[in-house]
Amino acid sequence: MATRTDSKGRILRRGEGQKPDGRYYFKYTDARGKTRYKYSWTLTERDIPPKGKKSGPCLRDIEKQILRDRIDHVAPDNTSVLALVEKYVSTKTAVRPTTKAGYKTVLRFLARDEFGSRKISDISTLDAKNWLIYLQRDLGKSYSAIHSIRGVLRPAFQLAEEDGIIRRNPFNFGLITVLVNDSVQRGALTTNQERRFLEFVKADKHFSRYYEAFYILFNTGLRISEFCGLTIDDLDFEKGSIRVNKQLQRANDMRYYIESPKTESGERYVPMTEEVKRCFKALIEKRGTPAVEPIVEGVSGFLCLDKNGQPKVALHWEKHFQHAVEKHNKIFKDELPKITPHVCRHTFCSRMARNGMNPAKLKYIMGHSDISVTYNTYTHMSFDDVHREMLKVSDNDS
Repeated sequence: MATRTDSKGRILRRGEGQKPDGRYYFKYTDARGKTRYKYSWTLTERDIPPKGKKSGPCLRDIEKQILRDRIDHVAPDNTSVLALVEKYVSTKTAVRPTTKAGYKTVLRFLARDEFGSRKISDISTLDAKNWLIYLQRDLGKSYSAIHSIRGVLRPAFQLAEEDGIIRRNPFNFGLITVLVNDSVQRGALTTNQERRFLEFVKADKHFSRYYEAFYILFNTGLRISEFCGLTIDDLDFEKGSIRVNKQLQRANDMRYYIESPKTESGERYVPMTEEVKRCFKALIEKRGTPAVEPIVEGVSGFLCLDKNGQPKVALHWEKHFQHAVEKHNKIFKDELPKITPHVCRHTFCSRMARNGMNPAKLKYIMGHSDISVTYNTYTHMSFDDVHREMLKVSDNDS
């Protein structure tokens, strides 16, 4: 199925639509299995209703209220943790497939763990904290894995609290105050590390086939799923722009599907340098014309295909990076750190910030929803960076 958009070109979520007169609607199934519709003249809270039309809740806010209301019938006396989470997950009909897969993982874990069978009315904050500590200390689960589990349990219990089923949400506390954060920080490469890696790849007989893609990822800041979703039609060599309006994903059952960008700010046009243009043209030339053009939900012309003629996804590129680094480190004593497509994105953003790019422009290129994400998460300054900047300021003052 082709990606659906509204009259402003914004990608619509599942269940959403727009009538010929501009009015938005949300189609859903109520608790009795009956199809219902809700309408609004605006899609998001930032929209302005058409002239002469009454303002009201935007469609996205209406959707949130519908999903919240569907958990009202949870019974407090015999509801288990697993049953509550199942009820909560059943209301999340408009989420991305990747999010749904995460929900299923949490549900499978709760079905096996004793905590999932406990009554929600018996769970105290101390119980919740001790259980999370048990997951890390005794079961050896990582901080990020527990963060994902708690990320489903907390909103599920929150709805139960708001509906008066329980007095207090036992998961309403900061995770970092309870567990040791053993997550590996995703760092940017230094200029020297990036240069060494790309020079090695370009000269290597096997990995040189991936050089252009690696270079593009290091010099555009694209998310890997956005890069995988690019088609030939998304590239405008005359204007020197890359249209980013979708992500290509692959589910566990090997089904390909298209998602909208991660945030509303994710839809954007990213500029190309001359070398990035050259790399894209080389990818198109290498791609050639496949015997059977792969089509995913009406989208075709994907840039990078695997040996079976199917579009490459994030996992392909993660493995390419992994194997290239492993080979480099077997040959050279000066080893490179772990490099992933996301490290490329970090490195690009940090380099642009270090070179003084306007924060608002950098936020746009990265497709971040908030400027704080750009600087708090994706920019990495070393002592040498700060030192050079201080010397530069001092020289200007003298």
